[in-house]
Amino acid sequence: MRTTKQKALFFLKCFAIFIALSFVLLFVFRNALLQKAITKIENKLATDYAAKLTMKKAQFDGISGIELQNIILVPNQADTLLSVAKIKTKINLFKLIIGTVQLEGLEMNNGFIQLVKNKKGRNFDAFLKHKKDDNSTTENRNYAKTTYRLLSKILNLVPTEMHLENLSFRMDDRGRKVTFDMSQLQLKEEVLVTSINVKTNSFSQIWNIKGTANPRDKTADLKFFNGDNSKIKVPYIDERFGLFSSFDSIHLNIAKIEMESGELHIDGFTSIVNLTVNHPKIATKDVVVKQARFDYHLLFGEHFMAIDSSSTMQMNNVKIHPFAEYNTEEDTVYKLRIAIPKMKAQQFITSLPQGLFSHFEGMVTEGNFEYKLDYKFVKNKPNQLVFESKLNKENLKIIKYGEANLSKLNSEFTYRAMDKGVLQRPIVVGSSNPNFTPLNQISPYLQKCVLTSEDPSFFSHRGFINDAFKQSILKNIRTKKFSRGASTISMQLVKNVFLTREKTLSRKLEEILLVYILENNRIASKQRMLEVYFNVIEWGPNVYGIGEAANFYFNKTPANLTLKECLFLASIVPKPKNFMYEFDPDGFLKAIENKKQQFISNLMLRRGLIIADDTIGQNIPMAITGNARSFLKFKVQDSIPSDSTLAEEF
Repeated sequence: MRTTKQKALFFLKCFAIFIALSFVLLFVFRNALLQKAITKIENKLATDYAAKLTMKKAQFDGISGIELQNIILVPNQADTLLSVAKIKTKINLFKLIIGTVQLEGLEMNNGFIQLVKNKKGRNFDAFLKHKKDDNSTTENRNYAKTTYRLLSKILNLVPTEMHLENLSFRMDDRGRKVTFDMSQLQLKEEVLVTSINVKTNSFSQIWNIKGTANPRDKTADLKFFNGDNSKIKVPYIDERFGLFSSFDSIHLNIAKIEMESGELHIDGFTSIVNLTVNHPKIATKDVVVKQARFDYHLLFGEHFMAIDSSSTMQMNNVKIHPFAEYNTEEDTVYKLRIAIPKMKAQQFITSLPQGLFSHFEGMVTEGNFEYKLDYKFVKNKPNQLVFESKLNKENLKIIKYGEANLSKLNSEFTYRAMDKGVLQRPIVVGSSNPNFTPLNQISPYLQKCVLTSEDPSFFSHRGFINDAFKQSILKNIRTKKFSRGASTISMQLVKNVFLTREKTLSRKLEEILLVYILENNRIASKQRMLEVYFNVIEWGPNVYGIGEAANFYFNKTPANLTLKECLFLASIVPKPKNFMYEFDPDGFLKAIENKKQQFISNLMLRRGLIIADDTIGQNIPMAITGNARSFLKFKVQDSIPSDSTLAEEF
């Protein structure tokens, strides 16, 4: 009778024989199994993606190698998507036994991938369709495990050694063509070297990529630069979107991809030198960032994805510590925090991207500042929105202004409006202009009406209103578009006097920064700012300043305007040329416009800005008596909005 030890040895022998026989059978029938797997892939591509895969030769090379020849993938009634003359690869057998496909080597030559869009459609559309899995929800998703599993699968398919020759990637978007030709790529002993010839309809360049890569350790350090030391141009997006961009070099580093205590950590950095972009929606000239770097620490947990606050973004000499998080544990929560540690103000000014802040070029400052932004939005509790912006300054002074000389507000100056890119006639803002009206000669009614409708807290805020920004953000989120701003009179003044009306990112950023400098350095008093505002804003066709406006509409001076006339003038400030459509064929204000003005009047009553006696005669129809009457154009009477709609507008 056998002992327990003998039984165990006998079992191990049987198991070893079984494994050996399995390997022998796999080795003997491996080519048949490979053909069966390829047939299965061909059938799936034909049924699920309406594409035909053909392969002239497919066989094993040794124990763990596979060689494929003349692989061609063609979607039905479309251009060839993929064609490769030869692929030779080697698989890690040990990893394969435990169920992981890991490539150890790869040789590939004479092939291409091409994406084509023409009148027939796109040759890759079928591969963009995703089947929805009703059982998978974000509630059950573990972001750390899902991301790590995906990255591991991708990196396992990157071999530790590669030799690629004569491969290309091609794009043809209705005649907008881009070709990336790679004559050779070599990855050996973790060193990667390649050059890519890039051709478009308008230029040709050679790009170089050099560095190290270890897909098993999940690390990489790669540099991307031009072969002739000139700037690298980014192809396709210039022709497709009108965005011209280029750079000297990019450095990409992945230092760590690891799971630690149920969390995925991804660390590294990326940097770019002399990034240049040009687009009419960004600025009217090239925007240049000399140096930018992002040291990233990304975190993934069971319910969240985040950029950790230990990350650092640097633009020239400005360092920023960002924190961003998307969390779905109890509700969908978006968080963003930005911190700029204390730095010299002059260092900040000189670090601004060239071309994006043209009005600040030449500005000289002294002192220090630090800045913090805190934003939080909870999807199912939108009213709990957090938006806090705080800037702390230390002995901050402006020694010399740049192109935008804010101090000119305190003296007489000449203002020229820009309308649809055309410079308008000069307007002198000062006593030498007979139409200039000092603030104490402007009807108090008009001042109160305009402040109520445009900026009720003008005399108490410092250029910006946090609550207005919150309401603007909430409405834009609800409507899923930029449908409401949060402009104050200070912002409108800066936009009119110092900037153009161009709708660019550059103009908006300059406006925000100039308003902060104006309001927080007490360059001009609130009274003077309001006085200039009333004397420069547009009130109608070629009508600038309240002196011209009072005469144009009512043949009056600004001091003699009635409450009803002031309510009308305040209502046209946002769109002054639309006044001509607000009157009926008899020349009286339409009912819908009376309703809007009544709303503002009631609001002023509740706030104690006017008394009941001031509203006597409000029901008497108002008519235009000045030259503006000749501009009136009549349309069908509009429907009268509800009070809730009016409240939303104001």
